[in-house]
Amino acid sequence: MVAREDLRGPGVLVLQTLGVAACYYVAGRLGLLRGLVVEGAVVSPIWPPTGVALAALLTFGLRCTLGIALGALFVLMSIDTPQPQSVIVIAGNTAAPVIGYLLLRSQHFKPDLARLRDGLALVFLGAVAAMLISSTTGAVLLLAEGSLSADSFWSVWLAWWAGDAMGVLIVTPLLLLLRRAHWPVHLSRWKEALLLAAATATLVPVATHARSSMLFAIYPLLVWSALRFQLAGSMLCALYASVMATIAATDHSGPFSVLDRMDVMINLLIFNAAAALTALLLSSMISEQQHMRRSVERACQELVEVLEHLTAGETASNRAPPEEDGRRRGEEL
Repeated sequence: MVAREDLRGPGVLVLQTLGVAACYYVAGRLGLLRGLVVEGAVVSPIWPPTGVALAALLTFGLRCTLGIALGALFVLMSIDTPQPQSVIVIAGNTAAPVIGYLLLRSQHFKPDLARLRDGLALVFLGAVAAMLISSTTGAVLLLAEGSLSADSFWSVWLAWWAGDAMGVLIVTPLLLLLRRAHWPVHLSRWKEALLLAAATATLVPVATHARSSMLFAIYPLLVWSALRFQLAGSMLCALYASVMATIAATDHSGPFSVLDRMDVMINLLIFNAAAALTALLLSSMISEQQHMRRSVERACQELVEVLEHLTAGETASNRAPPEEDGRRRGEEL
């Protein structure tokens, strides 16, 4: 039995590594479908591989680090012939989610995101702080190669960091949710879910492609989905809204048609970040409150059961048996 487990262990590790690399590569190809030109550099407003990498680390641990590095290599090979300096980019793209994973572990992060503190940790540690590594590494390398001027450094750095951070904020919660999903899914409020899906599918394309500024009209949908369907509904709604806004921004249509490239990047960043934060933090807060309410209800139920047992015991002790009562009366006579 021990020998069989020893033989199976490396095989499972190889499959996990290849699986993570494949998922990273597919996510990278999806991220490359839409890009913004910032100071001559093409950046992705949402870079899904960072979310895939962090979710894989939270699921499998540090043993999937090699799979992340291989996935980053495959993405670079699909763009251009790798150069010796490409090792620096691969190292930065691998180190960023690893550091994010270690920071989250240090704060006892729970992947179910049922607490507000977990949502805040994912935002500020997994996205904001950790993704500084990959964006700084990539921007510094472009500057050292001469592909980027000093005046354009911070613009490209901000766009790079924003894309990596958005990948964590939007993709990671959804993948962690799939990890905990139970099949088949029993949807108790399916009529409301269909109504929400229809409203989202109708309103979001109109809001993101209308020439007048209507992006604010999407936020009631995010609040509705978070209140009624928590993380699953809110993050799916945020993902759809961010993708549609990214398509409109890269096509320079809708509210982005009258903006220059830098303003397009800034406005898209603000909208995507606000949508993701609203969905993630609000759903985490609601899940935490529901968990606290269930805990209080269980505690109250247990207290009622204890009081019932105590009351029953006192009643039994105060009620004397008939034979004992008759014996007492005979002794008195």
